[in-house]
Parts: sequence; C-alpha cells; structure tokens
Amino acid sequence: MRLKGFKLAFVWTLMTGPLMAQFTLSGTIVDAESGNPISKAEVYDRNSSQLTSTSRSGYFEIHNLEPGNHQIVVMSLEYQTLESEIVLNGDREITIPMEVFQQELSEVVISRKREEIFALNRLQPVEGTAIYAGKKSEVVLLDQMVGNAATNNARQIYSQVVGLNIYESIDAGLQLNVGGRGLDPNRTSNFNTRQNGYDISADVLGYPESYYTPPAEALSEIQVVRGAASLQYGTQFGGLINFKMKQPADKPIELVSRQSVGSFGLFNSFNSLSGTMGNFSYYTYFNYKTGDGFRSNAGFDSKNYFGSFGYAFSERTSATLEFTSLNYLAQQPGGLTDPWFQSDSAYTVSNRSRNWFEVNWKLYALKLEHKLTTRTDLSLTLFGLDAERNAVGFRGDPRELNANPITQEDEQEPNGSYVYSRDLIRGQFQNWGAEARFLTRYALGRKDAVLLLGSKYYHANNTSRQGPGSRGTGADFDFTLEENPNYVNQSDFEFPNRNLAIFGENILFINDRLSITPGFRYEFIRTASKGTYNVEDIDLARNVTPLGDSTDNRTFERSFVLLGIGLSYSPSDNFELYANVSENYRSVTFSDIRITNPTFSIDPNISDEEGYTFDMGIRGKWHELISYDVGLFSMLYKNRIGVIFDDRAKRVRGNIGDALIIGLEFFADVNLAKPIKLPTDTYKLNLFVNAAATESEYLQSDDNNVAGKKVEFIPQVNMKTGLRFGYRNLLGSFQFTYLSEQYTDVENSPIPDGSNNRNGLIGEIPAYSIMDLSLSYVIDRFKIETGVNNLLDEKYFTRRATGYPGPGIIPSEPRNYYLTLQLKL
Repeated sequence: MRLKGFKLAFVWTLMTGPLMAQFTLSGTIVDAESGNPISKAEVYDRNSSQLTSTSRSGYFEIHNLEPGNHQIVVMSLEYQTLESEIVLNGDREITIPMEVFQQELSEVVISRKREEIFALNRLQPVEGTAIYAGKKSEVVLLDQMVGNAATNNARQIYSQVVGLNIYESIDAGLQLNVGGRGLDPNRTSNFNTRQNGYDISADVLGYPESYYTPPAEALSEIQVVRGAASLQYGTQFGGLINFKMKQPADKPIELVSRQSVGSFGLFNSFNSLSGTMGNFSYYTYFNYKTGDGFRSNAGFDSKNYFGSFGYAFSERTSATLEFTSLNYLAQQPGGLTDPWFQSDSAYTVSNRSRNWFEVNWKLYALKLEHKLTTRTDLSLTLFGLDAERNAVGFRGDPRELNANPITQEDEQEPNGSYVYSRDLIRGQFQNWGAEARFLTRYALGRKDAVLLLGSKYYHANNTSRQGPGSRGTGADFDFTLEENPNYVNQSDFEFPNRNLAIFGENILFINDRLSITPGFRYEFIRTASKGTYNVEDIDLARNVTPLGDSTDNRTFERSFVLLGIGLSYSPSDNFELYANVSENYRSVTFSDIRITNPTFSIDPNISDEEGYTFDMGIRGKWHELISYDVGLFSMLYKNRIGVIFDDRAKRVRGNIGDALIIGLEFFADVNLAKPIKLPTDTYKLNLFVNAAATESEYLQSDDNNVAGKKVEFIPQVNMKTGLRFGYRNLLGSFQFTYLSEQYTDVENSPIPDGSNNRNGLIGEIPAYSIMDLSLSYVIDRFKIETGVNNLLDEKYFTRRATGYPGPGIIPSEPRNYYLTLQLKL
C-alpha cells in the first residue's frame, strides 16, 4: 500500500526553503593574439569538480562556489592548456586569453588532453537543466573510441559501460538491442532512449522499442544513467540512454567524409557538414549503409539523414531545430534450431526467403533555452514522431498442430507460387510531446542548493494491424484480406495513449563535501485500445471455423507518485561515495496485449510492473594512474512479465511473479604509461577492466516451478577487458569479452533435445568469449581505420527470438573485417 501522506510531506520538504544568492565565477575565453572569443573551450573548477563549456561568444559561468581560492583549468584542443588560481570573495567576471599551439597535435596528445579534463567518464552533478548528483552514470566518449563505428559495433562502443547485455543484430548495427541487470535487451525497450534529450522510441509508454539508432560516427557521446533516472526521464527500470550528436564546427564549413567497406558486402558511406556563421550554427549528415549479411536471405539497405540548425538570439536565449529521417529495408533469414546451429552450415543456412522488415522513421524537435538570470535556466523541448514499422513473413502455419515454427517448410505449388500467405504486421506511430525544465541555484540557510522542476506531456495516436500478406517473395507490405477471408491472425487496433508527468529534484549540501538529492515524479497515465480481432476454432483436422470478430475496447487510467533520494560524499576532489534508491514502474505495452504470435499467447489479465532500484558505490581517480567506479546494486522487480507454460503445455506471456536481482559492478582504467615512464605526448597505454557479477532469484509466483528460479537474461559473469595503445598518430585497441551462460525463460530450461517441438525457442544461451582488434592512423587530413571483429572466429549466439527476426536462434557474426577511410576538410 502506498503511503500517500508521507509522499506528499516528502515532496513538500523537497520544494520548500528560502532562496538566496551564492558566488558565481563567469568570464570570457579569448584568443591571446586576435582577441576573438573561443567557443566550446572546457572550463573546469578542481575545487567543486564542476565542468562547463563556453558559448559561441566564449562566455562561461560556474555557480555555487565557496569563497576562497579556486584552481581553474581551461582547455581547448587547438590551444595550450591553462591552469590558474582565482580568488573568490563574491561574484567575479574575468577574461582569460589562450595561446595557440605552434605545432599540430597528434591523436594521442588530443586524446590525452581531453582525458585530463574529463577525469571520470561520468556526468557532472548539474548539466544544463538536469541533475545527476548521486546517480550511477556513465559517459561513452566516441572520439576516444577505436573500434568498428561503421557497423555501430555495440560490443566495442559500450565496452566501458558496466553490466550491459547485448543482442547482436544481423544488420550492421541499424538497431540497438541493449539490456542490463536482468532486463530484456530486445530493441532497448527497458531504457528510456533519447537523442539530444528528446524521446526517439516508438511510444514511450505503449511501445517503448527503439527501431532507430543514430550512427556512432555522428555522436560525440552516449550518456547512460541507471534506474534512478526514472524520476527525471520516465519510469523505465533500465534508466536513460541519451545519444548526443556532435556539435557544429567553429569555422563556417567543415566536411567529414567516411567511406567503409567490410565483410559480407558491407558498404557504409557517412558524410557530414557543419559550421558556425555568426549566431547561426548547423550540423548535418547523410549515412548510406548496405550489405549482404553473413547468412543467406539477410541483405539490408539503409538511408539516414539528420539536420540540426541553431540560432543564438542573445547570450541568454537560443533555439535549435532538428530533423531526423531513417528508411531501411532488411531481409530476415529466420531463426535456427539448436541442431542447425551446431551444424557446419550454421552461418549460411536459412529456412526463410520471404521474410522482410521495413522501417520509416521521422523525428522532429525544437529546443528553446533561456537564462532567466545568471543562476536560473529554463528549457522547453517540443518533439514529434511520424513513423511506421512493417514486418511480413512466414512464421509457420498456426493450423499445423505440434509443428515447429522454425523448421516448418514454406511449401510451394507446382507452378512456383507459395501455399501460405505471409503474416503481415503494420505499425504506425504518430505522437508528440513537450518537456519543460526549470533549474535554479540557491542556498538553503548558509549552504548551496540546486532545484530542478519539470513537466512533460505526451500524446500518442498509434495503430497496429495484423493480417494476411501476399503469397509472393518480395518486400510487399499490402494486406490481401480479400484473398484470405479466413486468415487466422487478424486484428486492427488504435492505441490513443496520454501521459502527464511532473517531476523535481533538489541538491541539498549538508556541508562542503556531503550532499543529498531527494526527488519525486508524479505520473498520470491513460492507455487505451480500440479495435477488433478475429476469433476462430481450429479442429484436429486443421479445419478453421470463423467465429466472427470480437471487439476489445479498453481504457486504463492510473496515477501515482514515484520517490527517490541520492547521496554524494566527496572527502577529496578525486574520491566520491554515492548512493541512491528510486522507485520504478513500467506500463504494459500494446504488443503485450494484441499481437498474435504463433510461439506464445497473451494472458488477458496481464498488468503493469513496478519495483525499486538501489545503487551504492565509490568512484574517483588516484594519482592520474587509475580511474575507477565500484558499486553494488539491487533491483526488486514486482509483477515481472515473462513467458511460462500453462497447464496445457502452451507458452503464455503474463505476470509471473516478483524477482530480486543483486550484483557487484567494477570498472577500472589504468594508465600503464605512467609507471613505466613513457612520455604521454607520444605514447598511450591503458588497460581497462569492466566486470559485473550478478545473482538473481524469483521470490514468489502464482505459477508452479518459478519461485527459486534464476531470472532470465542475466549472465552470472559479464566481463569486458582490453588494452588501448598508441604511438603518435597510430592508435589501437584490443578487447576481450566474456559472458557466462544465461537462461531465456523463467523455468530455467536447459537446451532441449532434438525431439522438442520448440527446439530453438527455449533453452540456455551458452557462455561465449570474443576478441576484437582495431587500429587507426592519421595522415594530415586523412584517417584510416581498420580492424577484425571476432578475431578467433568464435561460433556463438546472443538471442533466442520468439518472433521477428526469428523465431529461433539468431547466430552472431563470424570473423569479419572492416576498413574505413576518412577525409576531414
């Protein structure tokens, strides 16, 4: 039972307190020779560990500073790094000139300079109009990565994010499938996924799957905030993944052209233009990607455009308009059974030649930012999605009793046409939203404080239709109901979802080193379904008797308050103890309710999930030798949704019980160049270790054979380790990845024998280990990148799909190479 009175008192305590001004350091960074302002210079205060960057006019501000001496570091890649001591006895504005480097910097030096400022790959306590104090956060810096960006290789890109479980795609990274801590990786549906701070998934509440993933070549960083992000960004258990695009270049025009080739017919062309002209700035790219895939019937073709156009009306006010378009078509070779996977032909065999998948994605966003005062910021983001995803294919005839949907033959008539119509699912997504954030810096008594208040409205009108497709072989996404009036799987639904959220967080400093951050989120959710589906009876002779259409109109309204609190203790600038606990909530998706799948059915009483996430850890760096983040976490997952066999041995998706997940997460990055006294302006040598040990158990369930079982999608050991090395303009990385075995169903079924009619759908994902090697070299304006993924040609898989792109085992790529040539003007 929720303690509503306590929650209201908690929120009231959070919101109250007298507002008083504190010290602010502001100023302008300029070129020492010309006096011109330097934009995007990094300004870092060592005392408070605050980091900011300069605006287009070279202006910066750092708030909530204690009186006394402050060590200020200023860095810009084309200038010599400055460090000076500033005395603060009140608000102060300064001008800092910077000297240009007289020689061209190598890639190693640029990377090393940036690491000195970004001491830890984590978010600062306050960034823009967001608060991250006391939260488990990680930041992937793409310009420091040496890896296969041409195929969005998630294993390399997220190598330093602890505990992530990744489904490896078969379409060169067009879709990201990431989970963690026992969350299903399928299309990253357990994270709130954003691009530059706005939502990009199909429907945040009703269908939070991400069919669009921006190319790594366009990103400056990827921000990952774990379950405590539920208060600011939505109720997902996983937290937040935010893709930040590269910023416009300082000059009027900058061209980056990257052309890549690779194994299995891969060709990737990425071309960007960016620049700044007075108050106007822009960043835009076009990415074309095509390939044959490593299996038969696995080709793909993708076109992706992005444009960001910004205008600074004044030092206080700016606006940015963004547009994204993605269109891709992929053929899907279907899944494998376990015997097929173990055969010598596992990487070429395909039992499906008529399965296709298509995505058309258009995103719109307008962001307004305004400084009400030197201590108060306001942002408003308007965003919208106009998209569709279509899937057509033969997944087995449901009238075939006891047939395996993986191995059932897709029969042809003597004239060459096919016996069965394909199953066609079309989803259309039209939604829009608005998110406003207000952040002010103040003092409570004699101590600093930062208050964030925000609200979000989300309006979705989505549709899903399922029915008979054509009997042809091509990418035909038109229904053929007139030719198949008795087709078994038919439905036509609308999902008008509405969501209103109000949230707030407040950093309260108990003393100079200790802060607490309470927060709340109020949610009003209205999900509805309006439509019909067919009802039929199939007898033992496979005869179908239509029983007519059934109407299913439902409206489900709920409102609730989520609470959380974080703690941060920093006895020194290079050490922090953090802890937080937050409530989580996840709505039932409309695919949980009304998509007919031949591999399982849906429990009509399926309901939302809820629970808690707890994090505690230490992070910091020691003598510029090692940076680290070691933490414990636990997750209580109530009413967890999963798939189980009913009393008729039929697989049913529904709420299966309460689960507890606990784990230890460890990350360390060791600068080996320092102890062996290699000059850092010439050499780079870093060893990193990223490891997670996780235990889990279902605590209770109304179903038999569930309580006491391990939670699915959780490898007990999840480790990535490697060496990043460099000599002048030559950089490289070697990475080793190991995941222990993991279950894919709640009953912890072992790999079934060949006689099981669902062979390939259930069973363990065996342990696997992968090695990757990547190199890059810069010559003037050119950059060459190359590498080999799966160096030892490991035969493995990461997924047993219950629907598209299967059903069945989806094998991962064998050994493959890539080669990229980049030109930057």
